[in-house]
Amino acid sequence: MYLSVLTVPYSAKSLEETAQILSKQGVQALEIGTGGYPGPAHMNPFEIVENPAKGTEILDMLKKYNLTISALAVHGNPVHPNTEMAKKWHDEFVASCKAAKVLGVKTVITFSGCPGDCPTAELPNWVTCAWPEDYTKILDFQWNQVLIPYWKKAAKIADECGVKVALEMHPGFCVYNPGTLLRLREAVGDTIGANFDPSHLYWQGINIPAAIKALKGAIHHFHAKDTKIDQRNTDVNGVLDSTSYEDIAGRSWSFRTIGYGHDASEWKDIISTLRATGYEGPISIEHEDGMMSIDEGLSKAISFLRDVIIFEEPAAMWWA
Repeated sequence: MYLSVLTVPYSAKSLEETAQILSKQGVQALEIGTGGYPGPAHMNPFEIVENPAKGTEILDMLKKYNLTISALAVHGNPVHPNTEMAKKWHDEFVASCKAAKVLGVKTVITFSGCPGDCPTAELPNWVTCAWPEDYTKILDFQWNQVLIPYWKKAAKIADECGVKVALEMHPGFCVYNPGTLLRLREAVGDTIGANFDPSHLYWQGINIPAAIKALKGAIHHFHAKDTKIDQRNTDVNGVLDSTSYEDIAGRSWSFRTIGYGHDASEWKDIISTLRATGYEGPISIEHEDGMMSIDEGLSKAISFLRDVIIFEEPAAMWWA
């Protein structure tokens, strides 16, 4: 395994300035935004496709700082019922796959997306219950008429570019837990896998090591982000929370820097389970802590993970 950081928090800085900051702290790779919600501040995939030499320049610059690229992040909703928005996110996804091929990057990260509830819908409709039967009809439309057909075509594009698609399991989109990820993977193929981000699973009540085992062989990338459950608020209102992220004291849960939601013992179990199930890819920090600055949040996460990640290959079991 190796340590990576999603560079989006440093979007106001150049990619080289960001590389300088992170390499000094022992980071080994960068996850770079190329569109969608992360934005293309550090890399415009259309430019890379049109001018591959630009990609070579970026790789040469990163090499100076002993850095590689762990993945390209283009999280969007390519099945949005607004066709203009869907096309924008789809085009950015395709460009990111093609840019990844130029750069030799093997993973592109995005969301599954969420369609509307019918062909004439204007906004996405995330269904979380099976009754009344209206909702099962919506799910049938979303999965069988929109989501699976779209990702069958999109996976072929990724295959042509030699990349895997890592879908972040995120509430609000059709793929939001291991069960929905495996359902889409079974329908589309193993080009589809998970960008496993514990922060979105903790508040759903999911046991992270158990979920990792359930997704053995299907994890293409891993996000290191924590969540703190506010038990007092949860005891009153549960975990389905639409309160503003800014109201940290009033929310049932909030994203936190690694170690501020769960302790080192939990994270050591997570890393050990990843290794036990064969994952040896990047552990990429995503900083979204509303109580810390970018510099402090990332430096604390980096320091914490450097003590937790298992970097070296295991020795032979001389005792067995």
